[in-house]
Amino acid sequence: MKSIFFIDLDNTIYFTKPNEEQLMRGLYNVLEQQDLGISEELYLLAKKDMLRMPFQKVAEKYGFKQAAIDNAIDYLITGEVTKPLTPSKDYHYIKSLRGRKFVVTAGFLKKQTTKVKMLGIENDFEEVYVVDVTTSNQNKKDAFEALISKYGLNTEEILVIGDDAESEIKFGLELGLTTFLLDPENLHPDAETTFRGKDFSNLHQAAGQV
Repeated sequence: MKSIFFIDLDNTIYFTKPNEEQLMRGLYNVLEQQDLGISEELYLLAKKDMLRMPFQKVAEKYGFKQAAIDNAIDYLITGEVTKPLTPSKDYHYIKSLRGRKFVVTAGFLKKQTTKVKMLGIENDFEEVYVVDVTTSNQNKKDAFEALISKYGLNTEEILVIGDDAESEIKFGLELGLTTFLLDPENLHPDAETTFRGKDFSNLHQAAGQV
């Protein structure tokens, strides 16, 4: 049975799309004042990608001008979420897991921590660990190792839960951890993972907590 859980935040505990106005309007406003160097059609595609990918990856993918990227990052560093967010309808599956739970998320520190606050879930987790993309070269593998060391965790008891096959799932597997890939749109059909689901209805089974 798994009794320690490393859980991703974005598009795992909550979904960006239903919360788009609260989360993205400020960034959209900043970007729409910039010369991005791309067409309106590409910008619309980029906005769609921003709902599920880190801003820097989207900017690189679409070739945003560096000045626009810099201005957007200046905004993101200081930006925070000030209006309530809605957790996923499946969040009760996470909340009812028995054991120690840690949020492990990557992004801008203030934005990520205020997301947790505005979701109203702070008390459901032992720690919220933010891999701050502006101040370190850490990734989630480093975060997992830091938590394991800090708390003396037994790796055999850990289940990593998230939607990113190239981040928390990949790094979890590299550390020999059990993983659960949430993939509601079947974006990663060939990704390696211990367990997978389009929702969390089989999460307790994966954790051995049926």
